[in-house]
Amino acid sequence: MSDTYIQNLFAERIGGRQYGKSTAIYKFEKIKRAKRAALLANPGAEIIDMGVGEPDEMAFPEVVAKLHEEARKPENRGYADNGDGALKQAAAIYLERVCGVKGINPETEVMHSIGSKAALSILPAALINPGDYVLMTTPGYPVFGTHAKYYGGLVHNLPLTEANHFLPDLDSIPQEVLSKAKVLVLNYPNNPTGASATPAFFAKVVEFARRNNLVVLHDAAYAALVFDGKPLSFLATPGAKEVGIELHSTSKTFNMTGWRCGFVAGNELLVKAYGDVKDNTDSGQFLAIQHAGAYCFEHPEITEKIAAKYSRRMDALVKVLGNAGFSARKPKGSFFLYVKAPRVATKPDGARVEFKNAEEVSQWLITEKLISTVPWDDACAYLRFSVTFAAKDPADEQRVLAEVASRLGGVRFDF
Repeated sequence: MSDTYIQNLFAERIGGRQYGKSTAIYKFEKIKRAKRAALLANPGAEIIDMGVGEPDEMAFPEVVAKLHEEARKPENRGYADNGDGALKQAAAIYLERVCGVKGINPETEVMHSIGSKAALSILPAALINPGDYVLMTTPGYPVFGTHAKYYGGLVHNLPLTEANHFLPDLDSIPQEVLSKAKVLVLNYPNNPTGASATPAFFAKVVEFARRNNLVVLHDAAYAALVFDGKPLSFLATPGAKEVGIELHSTSKTFNMTGWRCGFVAGNELLVKAYGDVKDNTDSGQFLAIQHAGAYCFEHPEITEKIAAKYSRRMDALVKVLGNAGFSARKPKGSFFLYVKAPRVATKPDGARVEFKNAEEVSQWLITEKLISTVPWDDACAYLRFSVTFAAKDPADEQRVLAEVASRLGGVRFDF
């Protein structure tokens, strides 16, 4: 790329004069390149993609039909701005009916989002001044922290470790960080660990937030994908609405990743601030999509069917990985299975392969076994498997999982 005056104009937040000059290859790009190389080396072979982080199926036919119906209405054609009442009403009823959250005012305590990612990118503008700290879990979804840093904020990472059940150790935060902290960002069931929070943990979070004047932002994108019982909402915790908000999404809950629709609910003042910034960020999601999303929140049985499929697949994957030597335990929700990465793989011929980190294991699995996973080395070395791998029906699921077992067969993994 030629060096023009434009090179000197980029903002420091994205690299300034050095923007575009980095030769670093990021994790997901490395995975894509490794998959392409594996297919070139093995023409016609099947890559089993267990790294994908989105549903493998389309939205249900009745939801597509609802979108079609709503898209034909002339009154839905224009700017949506901050939405109409349909999704707000459905969200408030959903929170009470499915999550046990009572007393949400749909007019003042709910607002739609163009997916959780958009909300996570908007909210820092309402809260973060230069020098403010955001408390975030690692590994985790970085969008709120990235935008906080755009505004001059700082991020303090809280490692998620197996010893602490993949919950952050709030007592580990240095006082000099805590005194400047504004926001605590949580996500349960968690990406990538699959861990679930508990009512006791959420109660501690509310008390911690009050004591330290913190806003709690709970990204509940996977909250409804539970294998037993009801989804656990942060807002169901006594006092939660006084300290925070929760983000819900249709993406994983209803197989609607590309539709980009969800909602923010909770503290009235925080929802209002989100709406004020949102007003200057977008013109709202297409009302037909919002109304289709409302239909989904009115029909939580859709999610129950999706979760049942993931639970079935998770049982089988845990067994396959367990037989291969991995310490795999079924999570209580989400579609992610998080397992320790091996240090050594010994092939049937006795040849040993040593790994420095999870990224090397992931690359080896793609190259040697044509199995794609996502490595996480943020807090110890782990691999994330997803049960959203492509399969047409339960019989095809069994075929895919049997193929995984076959490919891992004969290899001894040492941890």
